[in-house]
Amino acid sequence: MTEEIIIAGFGGQGVLSLGMTLAYAAMIENKEISWMPSYGPEMRGGTANCMTILSDEKISSPIISRFDAAIVLNQPSMEKFADAVKPGGLLLYETSSITACSKRTDIDIVGIPAMKKALEVSSAKVMNMIMLGAYLHLRPIVALESIMEALKKVLPEKYHHTLIHNEAALMAGEELIHTENEGVMMVV
Repeated sequence: MTEEIIIAGFGGQGVLSLGMTLAYAAMIENKEISWMPSYGPEMRGGTANCMTILSDEKISSPIISRFDAAIVLNQPSMEKFADAVKPGGLLLYETSSITACSKRTDIDIVGIPAMKKALEVSSAKVMNMIMLGAYLHLRPIVALESIMEALKKVLPEKYHHTLIHNEAALMAGEELIHTENEGVMMVV
C-alpha cells in the first residue's frame, strides 16, 4: 500500500499540521513516510500545501506531481491540484471555501461543510481534523487511535487540553461523510 496525498489551502487552516499528524500516525504504525511542506513567506493567509506519502515499502522520492488523493481547503488549491489527482483517485474539499469545483468524472469528488461543522463542534481551529476524519473514513490508511497518539506528538504540550476537541472533530468528519453524501462518493 502506498498513498500519495496533497493537502492544500491557506496558511493558518492547519494544512501542514494535518499532513504532519497523518505522517506521525503512519510512523506509529511502522509505515514509511514522507512529509514535505511548501508555503509562501507570508505563511498565515498565504498559500500552503504539503505532500504526504505513506507506504508499506521504501519511498523512492518525496517529490511527486500526481496524487492518489487531494484534500483541498481553498479555491486556489482546487484550481492548482484538482487535475493532479490520478484517475480513480479522491478529491476531498471543504465546501464553504470552494466556489467552483472540478468537473472531472474519472475521480471521486467529495465535498463536506467542514468549517460549519468545526464551529458547531468547537472552533474553526479543528476544521483540519474534520477533513482528516472524513478522509480516513473514505481511505482508512491509518487507525484513529494512531491519529490520537500522533496528535500528542504534533501538538505542543500546552495544547494537549484540546485533544478531546480534536477527537470530536475527527468523529464529526466521519459523520459528515454519511450525512452529506449518503454513501455517494461522487459529489459535483
